[in-house]
Amino acid sequence: MSHVWTIFRRELTAYFMTPVAYVYLTIFLVMQGLFTFNLGQFYVREQADLAAFFAYHPRLYLFLIPAISMRLWAEERKTGTIELLLTLPIPVGAVVTGKYLAAVAFTAFALVLTFPIWITVNWLGNPDNGVIAVGYFGSLLMAGAYLAIGSAMSALTKNQVVAFILGVSLCFLFVAAGMPMVLNVFEGWLPATVMSAIANLSFLTHFSNLQKGVISLADMIYFVGVILMWLWATRLIVETKRESG
Repeated sequence: MSHVWTIFRRELTAYFMTPVAYVYLTIFLVMQGLFTFNLGQFYVREQADLAAFFAYHPRLYLFLIPAISMRLWAEERKTGTIELLLTLPIPVGAVVTGKYLAAVAFTAFALVLTFPIWITVNWLGNPDNGVIAVGYFGSLLMAGAYLAIGSAMSALTKNQVVAFILGVSLCFLFVAAGMPMVLNVFEGWLPATVMSAIANLSFLTHFSNLQKGVISLADMIYFVGVILMWLWATRLIVETKRESG
């Protein structure tokens, strides 16, 4: 754990040493406001909840989370610091975990900065804050799944732009799997069990319950499973790249 903590501090500090982090936070907050108040019609709905706030998180993360994860490994490989990092007496798994947790912490900080919307909804009405808390937890858990995928894509290349495109493309598949326009394509010629399996691959399907305040064991297992699988893939890619030179 000491190795993980060392990498975590190194990476989290690196985020705030460049203006990119502040640009990202600004864009995230502005886009979140536009989605919530304009597309989500927060005031027009006249309901004391944050459904309009959480509803667009899967789509918002689709582009913003890969922008965070694209630098995790691609920048290290481009600057050559990955060779130095991997020669330290630190297990590759600890490096992968430390980098990932730093990205999660940065994303959590971005979510914390949205607290004015929580204050607003409590000022306007009497919402169920337990539901809101679960919604925030689910949003962070889903963001963690995006980050794990983005980490693996970043480990594949030295180019951050390529890592971003790969991350967005793969994350889109996990989002689109649950969209009606995708399911309608298979409806009628695939069994219902297969249709259900395709829908269950989607972030939308599993985040839907969490944003409503429902904590399901199946949803938890899904997101944790996705995170662990892609972190394992990241470790495998990093070790393969190191052995191949």
